[in-house]
Amino acid sequence: MPAPGGLEVPLWRAVAVFRAASLVYVCVVAIRDADRYAHPLAAGTLVLVMAAWTAVTAVRYATPAGRGWPLLLTDLGVVVAILLVTPWVMGRPALAAGLPTLPVAWLGGPVLAWAVCGGRRRGAAAALVLGATDLATRGVVTPSAFNGAILMLLAGVVVGHVARLAVTAGERLQRAVELEAATRERERLARDIHDSVLQVLALVQRRGAHLDGEAAELARLAGEQEVALRALISGSGSVVAGGTDAPVDLRASLGRYAGATVSLSAPATPVPLPAAVARELAAAVGAALDNAASHGGGRAWVLVEDEGAAVTVSIRDEGPGFAPGRLAEAAAQGRLGVAQAIRGRLADLGGTARISSTPGAGTEVELTVPRREP
Repeated sequence: MPAPGGLEVPLWRAVAVFRAASLVYVCVVAIRDADRYAHPLAAGTLVLVMAAWTAVTAVRYATPAGRGWPLLLTDLGVVVAILLVTPWVMGRPALAAGLPTLPVAWLGGPVLAWAVCGGRRRGAAAALVLGATDLATRGVVTPSAFNGAILMLLAGVVVGHVARLAVTAGERLQRAVELEAATRERERLARDIHDSVLQVLALVQRRGAHLDGEAAELARLAGEQEVALRALISGSGSVVAGGTDAPVDLRASLGRYAGATVSLSAPATPVPLPAAVARELAAAVGAALDNAASHGGGRAWVLVEDEGAAVTVSIRDEGPGFAPGRLAEAAAQGRLGVAQAIRGRLADLGGTARISSTPGAGTEVELTVPRREP
């Protein structure tokens, strides 16, 4: 799987190359015009400072941890400081004669760094700060100086746009790789399940179809589970978490669980959720109620709360409860009812599942799903 931000790495390398190449140009210009500077030795010192800062930024920007605001602001400040001392180093007569300022193209480094890090807006902001400082230090705004500031602004906007496209492309590539990996895993599981579980379910359904009583009921359930499992592994029964299909009323999805042993309390008004989200949330509630029926004495209470930004469903039973660490123990033994049927479903929906229990005091399961715009 590609590392997050992996497509930005070439852009940061390009920024480092630009700084190094522009530094070489600074050296050429400084050597050419040294005899016209008011303080040639100070100019040489500034060139050394620019070389040292170029090396520092090349190292720091190479790591994601170093691309934060401290370095970005310091980078901008260093270039602004060099621009502010340029009139004294070069002298006003040299600037009035049309000589380029000492940093020349090197001052575009922070603009590119800000653009790659934050997109068009940051790139434009850095370009405006440096362009305004450069024009102010000259004293006289020449057409070439003004054009240079405009070109730097355009570079910040264009590079920032390309950087955002790279981030978006990286995210889409990562999702595509995850989807491909999930598809391959499902195909592998489908082969294994077809060779084992499906054949057993089909055998139970065929052998018990002509029997009476509980055997016939068991055969019917085996047939239903075979059909559901075939639909799941073939992909026709898969559900995309957080889907954007038409909303449905969650109360209707949970209504089938209400009965003599399950008390359902819901708001008087509809609780709309995308159909895919409602199905998965209802399935998680069903899994919790199955646990309550098996281990909690069968009596359970379900409470639905519509909180606007999220929907919470609470399931409480009056069973014997369980000790802390029992769920982790069960998962380690391969019993994944809670881990997959409840917590796994809520994680896929971007929600949370909180399970609390005390021996002798029953169990409470709280399922929360956030509402998201399609």
